[in-house]
Amino acid sequence: MGDLANSAVDFYPKSQRQELNHVAGLGCTLPELRGLMELRGAEALQKIQDGYTNVSGLCRRLKTSPTEGLSDNAADLEKRRQIYGQNFIPPKQPKTFLQLVWEALQDVTLIILEIAAIISLGLSFYAPPGEESEACGNLAAGAEDEGEAEAGWIEGAAILLSVVCVVLVTAFNDWSKEKQFRGLQSRIEQEQKFAVVRNGQQIQIPVAELVVGDIAQIKYGDLLPADGVLIQGNDLKIDESSLTGESDHVRKSVEKDPMLLSGTHVMEGSGRMVVTAVGVNSQTGIIFTLLGASGEEEEKKDKKAKKQDGAVAMEMQPLKSAEGGEMEDREKKKTSVSKKEKSVLQGKLTKLAVQIGKAGLVMSAITVIILVLYFVIQTFVLDGRVWLAECTPVYVQYFVKFFIIGVTVLVVAVPEGLPLAVTISLAYSVKKMMKDNNLVRHLDACETMGNATAICSDKTGTLTTNRMMVVQAYLGDTHYRETPAPSSLAPRILDLLVHAIAINSAYTTKILPPEKDGGLPRQVGNKTECALLGFLRDLHRDYQPVRDQLPEEKLYKVYTFNSVRKSMSTVTRLPQGGFRVFSKGASEILLKKCSNILSSSGEVRSFRPRDRDDMVKKVIEPMACEGLRTICLAFRDFAAGPEPNWENENDIVGELTCIAVVGIEDPVRPEVPEAICKCQKAGITVRMVTGDNINTARAIAAKCGILQPGEDFLCLEGKDFNRRIRNEKGEIEQERLDKIWPKLRVLARSSPTDKHTLVKGIIDSTIGEQRQVVAVTGDGTNDGPALKKADVGFAMGIAGTDVAKEASDIILTDDNFSSIVKAVMWGRNVYDSISKFLQFQLTVNVVAVVVAFTGACITQDSPLKAVQMLWVNLIMDTFASLALATEPPTESLLLRKPYGRDKPLISRTMMKNIVGHGVYQLSIIFTLLFAGEIFFDIDSGRNAPLHAPPSEHYTIIFNTFVLMQLFNEVNARKIHGERNVFQGVSGNPIFCAIVLGTFAIQIVIVQFGGKPFSCSPLDAEQWLWCLFVGVGELVWGQLIATIPTSHLKCLKEAGHGPGKDDITDEEMAEDEEEIDHAERELRRGQILWFRGLNRIQTQMEVVSTFKRSGSFQGAVRRRSSVLSQLHEVTNLSTPTHVILSAGNPTSATIGNPRSESVP
Repeated sequence: MGDLANSAVDFYPKSQRQELNHVAGLGCTLPELRGLMELRGAEALQKIQDGYTNVSGLCRRLKTSPTEGLSDNAADLEKRRQIYGQNFIPPKQPKTFLQLVWEALQDVTLIILEIAAIISLGLSFYAPPGEESEACGNLAAGAEDEGEAEAGWIEGAAILLSVVCVVLVTAFNDWSKEKQFRGLQSRIEQEQKFAVVRNGQQIQIPVAELVVGDIAQIKYGDLLPADGVLIQGNDLKIDESSLTGESDHVRKSVEKDPMLLSGTHVMEGSGRMVVTAVGVNSQTGIIFTLLGASGEEEEKKDKKAKKQDGAVAMEMQPLKSAEGGEMEDREKKKTSVSKKEKSVLQGKLTKLAVQIGKAGLVMSAITVIILVLYFVIQTFVLDGRVWLAECTPVYVQYFVKFFIIGVTVLVVAVPEGLPLAVTISLAYSVKKMMKDNNLVRHLDACETMGNATAICSDKTGTLTTNRMMVVQAYLGDTHYRETPAPSSLAPRILDLLVHAIAINSAYTTKILPPEKDGGLPRQVGNKTECALLGFLRDLHRDYQPVRDQLPEEKLYKVYTFNSVRKSMSTVTRLPQGGFRVFSKGASEILLKKCSNILSSSGEVRSFRPRDRDDMVKKVIEPMACEGLRTICLAFRDFAAGPEPNWENENDIVGELTCIAVVGIEDPVRPEVPEAICKCQKAGITVRMVTGDNINTARAIAAKCGILQPGEDFLCLEGKDFNRRIRNEKGEIEQERLDKIWPKLRVLARSSPTDKHTLVKGIIDSTIGEQRQVVAVTGDGTNDGPALKKADVGFAMGIAGTDVAKEASDIILTDDNFSSIVKAVMWGRNVYDSISKFLQFQLTVNVVAVVVAFTGACITQDSPLKAVQMLWVNLIMDTFASLALATEPPTESLLLRKPYGRDKPLISRTMMKNIVGHGVYQLSIIFTLLFAGEIFFDIDSGRNAPLHAPPSEHYTIIFNTFVLMQLFNEVNARKIHGERNVFQGVSGNPIFCAIVLGTFAIQIVIVQFGGKPFSCSPLDAEQWLWCLFVGVGELVWGQLIATIPTSHLKCLKEAGHGPGKDDITDEEMAEDEEEIDHAERELRRGQILWFRGLNRIQTQMEVVSTFKRSGSFQGAVRRRSSVLSQLHEVTNLSTPTHVILSAGNPTSATIGNPRSESVP
């Protein structure tokens, strides 16, 4: 070991020599390993041979064992972390509260108010010479009479104070939103584990705990969390497009190309690798260090990095961070491949907010113009005054006052509380959904789920328990309906069966003893293989001795399972020379390749097509009709002599001898039938898309309740489905698809391409009253395209591969279909919460704007002052959004049909409520404004001079207005015309606290607000009248509810989704973009890191996806979703032909897909 350390000394300066002596325990330096991982193919092999003899030599230098892995010695693991770094990326510093305050101050309306307030303040301190006041008219009088001239500054100061309040509230909301989002992000990253071997035991550890020298087990569907060198591999193919831009899958083997890179996807096969680089020292980490560094240079050319590791902390970070988590998540969606259009709700809200904003702007402009004209005509025309220089400040003060009134009209009209309500509602739901086993990756997915009209679900593991058992078998010419006694089988059959199952399955698949006494044995690995191993246990045979005798390294060749083969085969050497191939797979596929079968005595006899048809009818179909998956086990011997051509797979896996056909049961989850029944009541169609035999699929669908007796429905196989939807040229036609999907309930023997085609076809379809919103569940790597295409993609948290999780929007942490029903409930709740908030806010908007506008035009002053308007705004925006957006969901949400894409946000019932309550409130306020002084026997507050003290008259108007809003907030809890508005109010403490709290603050403002709030204290009788009018809102609400909405044809709905035409145009544009991107990606033949910084410049977009990345793995996952923009169409094996056309809605035809784990 010593000479190794010495040989390394020549390369490093003195400062690093101490470090090396410090490292003397390990034989590889960090730069040495980094250098090794930059090489590919033959160069890399040469370097390994020169430096370490072979991969085992590398393992020895790293003090690790290729079979036993590292010991679980904490000191050793910590030492490795110190020398080689952690598999972790330091997250970007969150924005400070002050930065968020600064961002909140950028709001245009607030800036206008600040300017108005500052001008108002400045002018109030400027006192014109006293003797001139007569010449300026008696405009400034009144104030002096009261001796209150010096109080002119209060209004400006109060506006500034309320702006500060609004800014602090907004900043606090952003801050808590960002904090929540970070929590969510870190939760997603902690969820991710990877299989490593330590102390000879395979264990799952969080990705961040991987260290250099770990032996990692890699399998189909993994996203590699670190760089490594392959020790042993079976038929391994890797998708490196996220790093190199090459869409072809790269074959990896110990002899040709053993280098595995972080952030790449395992598309086929399995193997073991020794980890050689983690975190910022892995190839992906290096790229991001460069990205981060170049970003820093652009942003701060003059500021030098304060610390040496500044670049390390920066590497996968964004250059500019977004507003809060929700926006950032949407940004991420924009950049990521999924290219989903705006979520349904987002589209409707944007449209609505723009319409309201425009209306508010027009109203405020008209208000200011009318006020100014009225003043000018009154003063200079009717009174015939002349504009004197010394009077200018007085006049300007008036103009500023008019300007402030105009701005407050705008502030109240623009529903800036809308994004806040959406965010609070989504964040609250996401937090609660975690408890319901829904881990939401993209915030808007949770709201889209409420609109879902169709769910395309996998069968295995989602609808079924994924705990499989062999319950029937056909062995030696006999069909056993339960496990046969071992003594009834010929020894040769039993021996071949044990070898066929033990050897021809992943060695990582095991049956372990139960965790608790009396429990079921634990199944680890592929569940279908577990069922077969369990079958051996039932036959009192053990698979482990066979595996010990023939360890995985000694297997000659493995053809791993994929969706094209639908089978798995393993080649072993026979002791007497020659080879034996064991094969297992879907029975109808493998039986076609069998030319012999074992008889009851274990002898080989011929198996003709006629025998096969007989077997299908008598054995396979009866099994499938009982909902069993049928698997055929077979073998073939090759005599000693010239070796066959192993690449010619069809010849190798042919002329087989059938050993057995087994029927595997995967019981339906007990809670699934009820969940599906709820979906159907809620107007959601559930379809099963599976790789299983059609009879099995039909039987399971009937058990689940997807197929109801007496219903008119379709069950198709993938082949049949494709034949029906394609024209003579083989192109998919939407019209043909439209004839099939409405009745289709089960799609069996389907490939992932079929799944993608079906999902895309349903989403693009324009038949029916509303366009469909589709949710999809998936667990396999090649479910990626369908998950991305769907409006909401659900990945399985337990059985799902990393690729599927990355493509998804929500991860089901318990893999259970009934959790999807909970997601629907929460989604509908979000949608309803936002509608409730809108109904409340728009009523306030309409009333406040009309009052301010007419009041200003008739009395030259808004009855509601700027500061009061801001308080109303605070009630409406922040408090109401908190109160109405946190209503918990109820089961009754599942009793109505989904809204769909085209249903307007504001229904006719809601419009009736808005108009009805608006009429009530305006009648009361105008009565008070023009006759209030007579009714209450007080001084009139109309036409008050500039700095007049607050009047009781206007205070009563303000107080009544606020109390009416408070009681209307209770009305707003129901949006479907229900009568009992108090139903379930006790279950929402936030709502009660906010309503009572607002009422308490209102009392303080009115009684003690004084000049800043333009309030004069009221007596008990006046308070009771205000309360009486407020409670009148509830009675009025009951009156409105009695008017049938159907009679009010004149009411328009508002907030429609984007029209059909808009959408098809958008999608066409997206398709064209995809073509460009495909070309760009394919041209990028060279490897990224050889291109230097100029290449990285064009990759800057990547960085924006990295908002607040947590662990290295999370970073890699997010990054690869951006870089591999081809994934929507090329997440598949073999060179793919992608046909994209803007005019044809079926934009992609994809080759080589995948279905569920084993048929």
